[in-house]
Amino acid sequence: MHRNGKVRDLDDLARVLDGHRAENRKIVHCHGVFDLMHIGHIRHMENAKRLGEVLVVTVTPDRFVNKGPGRPVFGEQLRAEALAALASVDYVAVNRWPTAVEAIRLLRPHLYVKGAEYGDAGKDRTGAISLEEEAVRSVGGSLAFTHDLTFSSSSLINRHLGVLSPEATAYLGDFSTRYAAGDVIRYLDDARKLKVLVVGEAIIDEYVFCQALGKSIKEPILALRSDSVEKFAGGSLAVANNVADFSDHVTLLTLLGDQNPQEEFIRERLNPAIDSRFLFRKRSPTIVKRRFVEGYFFQKMFEVYEINTGPLEEEDDRAMCAALAERIGEYDLVLVIDYGHGMLSANAIRVLCEGSRFLALNAQANAGNLGYHSIAKYARADYACMGEGELRLVERERFGDPKPLVLQLARKLQCGRMMITRGKYGALCYAGDTGFRELPALATQVVDRMGAGDAFLSVSALCVVQNAPMEIAAFVGSAAGAEAVATVGHRRSIERVPLLKHIEALLK
Repeated sequence: MHRNGKVRDLDDLARVLDGHRAENRKIVHCHGVFDLMHIGHIRHMENAKRLGEVLVVTVTPDRFVNKGPGRPVFGEQLRAEALAALASVDYVAVNRWPTAVEAIRLLRPHLYVKGAEYGDAGKDRTGAISLEEEAVRSVGGSLAFTHDLTFSSSSLINRHLGVLSPEATAYLGDFSTRYAAGDVIRYLDDARKLKVLVVGEAIIDEYVFCQALGKSIKEPILALRSDSVEKFAGGSLAVANNVADFSDHVTLLTLLGDQNPQEEFIRERLNPAIDSRFLFRKRSPTIVKRRFVEGYFFQKMFEVYEINTGPLEEEDDRAMCAALAERIGEYDLVLVIDYGHGMLSANAIRVLCEGSRFLALNAQANAGNLGYHSIAKYARADYACMGEGELRLVERERFGDPKPLVLQLARKLQCGRMMITRGKYGALCYAGDTGFRELPALATQVVDRMGAGDAFLSVSALCVVQNAPMEIAAFVGSAAGAEAVATVGHRRSIERVPLLKHIEALLK
């Protein structure tokens, strides 16, 4: 408890409010992020206090702030202290849950008060307002709204606190003159009805966290102590999980090994809404990519593959081609992530190219296929997304402007829409009818780069198949990529509501 006794633990605050309630004092409750205190917040608190006698404010904890990577700018304790400094506020507590529902039930206010911008529950993408109104009514209270000046903390932060790079800030200012948040989000909302088939290798990404002990006395090798192990559903599994929070009709066709298939682990990690179709490769393990990571600095040191690097046996190849051909024409979007580990033979690629109504494609270059695998194996693609390094490998051009390389590859693939991801340099998008557009990186913090390209492809393809402007697809993909690099491995999939909130925050 601090700031003159105003900042309290939630359970302690509930006991304090019992005393006020016993004295028939009317309790008013406000809730929010309050990342940057401004005059709109001050007026809101003053107006809320006039509706009762005791004003309590609960603050969204850092881990549940859905404003994108780098947010909140101010931690939960600092935000609580700022609120406690207001004369109109009697008590502040940091919430323990994503919404105010549980806090309302615990604190039992007479009034739960929101700003006028929350008056239309239909515009609340989280659905929280309706649930919070139900909660306050369940404890005998009611919902009320204040009507005064409104400002956006996100807008002020974007413009004045330098969370984003100067290039990103300038770009977003220009982008927002052409597209409103609703113009962008409409494509993600409409993705609900798309039927999507995800095709690609199942990969178990395993992190072995270690502590470096030093050089071995007897040999010139580094000695490590293993501390912990964390496993993730990667490869096409991660892509399917990303897509499944946006589309209601997702099918995954993937290949496991018949030796140590890890099927139970995979099923536990997949979104249950995904229609999963597993084929099994004979005399092979399910692919595991095991990375040894120095835990303190999160420094990846080396990796070990568990993999069969040979071609598919004829029987397995026939089964794969038959599974692809069976229903491929039913899908609005066929999303292929070809990691080059043997799942997709020339025969399977032919089925994909000839049978897909809309083919979105990435053919990844990695240590297991370098020099032997490229997107040029495909005769066509409606949308191709790849890293700049992969583009340069395909076109055998290490330096220089990537735009001529994009045009060359677009002709080879008969592809009218392409996306080139460039890491910290952002993205380059191309459409045959509108030309090129460059976007700066939107990431504000980079924890782990693994999965960023998959996240970009997953959500951008949902936009491109709906014929969205390529710049919108690139922007959405960049926002998803920024969320992916802010977490370790595939601990979290790209989720619809946080991404929509992130997009809205960027465009304020």
